[in-house]
Amino acid sequence: MTYDHGTIDSTLAAVAGDEPALIQDLRRAFMDGVTRAVEAMHMAQVGGEWREAALRLKGLAASVSALPLMTLAGQAAGLDAPDADLLERIGDHVARL
Repeated sequence: MTYDHGTIDSTLAAVAGDEPALIQDLRRAFMDGVTRAVEAMHMAQVGGEWREAALRLKGLAASVSALPLMTLAGQAAGLDAPDADLLERIGDHVARL
């Protein structure tokens, strides 16, 4: 299992420098965005809503070099309909961030 916590923090530190409070603020904003995207995926009724939320999640993951999450979100964005199993895998990964 891959954990992105260190990668995310390293990426945020590269942006924020030696400002722990700013890194925490950026991490919190990232996690808020991820949570909203995953919630939108849970609520998606049609493929377009699902893909839009998955692409949002993929972009967020890419912004902090969270490659495993970006890959899962990319797989989701390529689907024509919501996929409960893939969403569960995404949720499990997000829980480890």
